[in-house]
Amino acid sequence: MRCRTLSTAVSHSSRISAQLPWVPKALTGHPALHHIRMRTSSASQMQEAGRRVVIAVDGPAACGKGTLSKALAARFNLAHLDTGLLYRAAAFKALQQGLPLHEEGPLVALCLGLQAEDLQQQQLRGDEVAQAASKISVLPGVREALKRYPADFSANPAPGYQGAVLDGRDVGTVLCPQADVKLFVTAAPEVRAHRRTLELQQRQGQQEPYDTLYSRVLKDLLERDARDSSRATAPLRPADDAHVLDTSQLSPEGAVEQASQLVREACPWLQGLP
Repeated sequence: MRCRTLSTAVSHSSRISAQLPWVPKALTGHPALHHIRMRTSSASQMQEAGRRVVIAVDGPAACGKGTLSKALAARFNLAHLDTGLLYRAAAFKALQQGLPLHEEGPLVALCLGLQAEDLQQQQLRGDEVAQAASKISVLPGVREALKRYPADFSANPAPGYQGAVLDGRDVGTVLCPQADVKLFVTAAPEVRAHRRTLELQQRQGQQEPYDTLYSRVLKDLLERDARDSSRATAPLRPADDAHVLDTSQLSPEGAVEQASQLVREACPWLQGLP
């Protein structure tokens, strides 16, 4: 079900009569109808308010979609899933078990056995795992096997949440095509490489010179972009109804504000922090 923009007023008396056929025509201009319209709007808002919202956030590596998704989850009380962790978890297990990254059968069996705790491994953020995840993600069987988890997550978020926000590369196009809000986050490759280089230096305490690390990261990102965009199954692309958000010149806070505005416009009943 798509989000609807709620209206609290009816502009023409004929429209009022059509929606409320029990109102005598002589009263269609009566001030009392204002209260009828307000009650109708309130009822619609209450009905919408009981529905769980789903937000899809897609984009290439290091574009900021993970940071953005976590911020939206906190602001609007949504459960959050990084769907890329599914591929990383599968790739990590494959590397541990010495499985070839091009043999679909064993990888599919491994994917079907993934558990929630497999997504909590600290090693999933390493470069080797990221590259392996990108390689297995081109296999149709792997992608099909990993569709169940996010589908269940978005349809049945944990109690207490207003819905779910999922980020990845094909959430809006494949995993949650009926998402209420679809965002496609992007940034120039050089900007993404700079961000990822700083992240690696801070997280891993690497002593490698910035320029050397940056060159390697940029090369890896371009290769991943090419793989993700050219694969036959679920290539990386914006959904037809997605809002494209270029974060090249935006701070994390600026990106969150723009995305939050889009969410509020699409789902005005959704409660959230200012």
